[in-house]
Amino acid sequence: MVFSATFQVCFSAANQSTATNRFPSTVVFPVTGNVYPKGCYHVTLNIGRQPKPYFLDIDTGSDLTWLQCDAPCTKCTPAPHTLYKPNKNLVTCKDPQCASLHWPANPPCKTPDEQCDYEVNYADHGSSLGVLVKDSFPLRFTNGSVVEPHLVFGCGYHQEVPDSIHPPYTDGVLGLGEGKLSIVSQLHGLGLTQNVVGHCLSGKGGGFLFVGDDLVPSSGIVWRPMVHNYLEKHHSLGPAELLYGGKAIGVKGLPIVFDSGSTYSYFNSQAYKATLSMVKKDVNRKLEDAVEDGSLPVCWKGTKPFKSIHDVKNYFKPLVLSFTNAKNIHLQLPPEAYLIITVNGNVCLGILNGTEAGLGNFNLIGDISLQDKMVIYDYERRQIGWVPANCDRLPKS
Repeated sequence: MVFSATFQVCFSAANQSTATNRFPSTVVFPVTGNVYPKGCYHVTLNIGRQPKPYFLDIDTGSDLTWLQCDAPCTKCTPAPHTLYKPNKNLVTCKDPQCASLHWPANPPCKTPDEQCDYEVNYADHGSSLGVLVKDSFPLRFTNGSVVEPHLVFGCGYHQEVPDSIHPPYTDGVLGLGEGKLSIVSQLHGLGLTQNVVGHCLSGKGGGFLFVGDDLVPSSGIVWRPMVHNYLEKHHSLGPAELLYGGKAIGVKGLPIVFDSGSTYSYFNSQAYKATLSMVKKDVNRKLEDAVEDGSLPVCWKGTKPFKSIHDVKNYFKPLVLSFTNAKNIHLQLPPEAYLIITVNGNVCLGILNGTEAGLGNFNLIGDISLQDKMVIYDYERRQIGWVPANCDRLPKS
């Protein structure tokens, strides 16, 4: 980590004895939200010298954290809190963090003392434009310490959201990738946490997020190495074969990417059409199409409205991603990992055509398929792991 920041360690009278506790430790955040109907999971972070709360959409598929910013904001989306106000805390072009943002190119600056501008673009064609700032992030760690590191993030004053996407009701995005500007990398660079992040998203809504390795189970985790590809900011697990009800769909070598910033999962056009064909063979004899629902492209209805996934599990079979060149490495996707029940009582397929969405040949595994699993991104060892877990309870710190 080339960037060095000062930070202040504060201890209350109740936990002054924790001053001798060793670093690094782990910080745990409660998660709020769900796949449907909210469409995202978020955490609350307090930011600033006089800390104010902000809701941030958790995104392991990007690096930069940003807040909508009173800079003034030329184009902002509705948000739950007042806009963040920078207070003479701009990051300049001479800061190493600005260079890491624009690498491998040089920052587009005329002088070293100019503000460091950023622009981040997402797979769904959304974007945020703004300037880098640095401010305090009060955090409580599992060893009892309260630390206030000064971290770099984006002050976003112009956001674009595709017309087809309903923007999440959050103040910004929490970037959890492995780049130098991610919150994970910055905390690791300060010696506060290991270079590890994980999440546990509950199918009932909520869950928890952690930075550090204290909560990583000592056994039972399925690990896959991270694979380099042109979507380098995503977490690719290499190729896999897709099975439905134990039968191969006939498409092999599917490049698999994990991304908590996506609500639903996306298969490339060939895999999507083959999967949909096999699902329809089972379902269309039992359920009717519900094209009028409109919640997602493919929905079905029964003789009476469905109340939960349990009402339809018998109509659908599990999906399995079997990773190529890895013995007995599978990602199990039961019906609840790829279906939703809408407010209309219909069941919809939470897998979309990724080729039509502009993802090319990649197959993106989003929140719907990561529920009720602890998913660990170990950037130190460059591996991703998962294990079934109860995500309903916040771990004791």
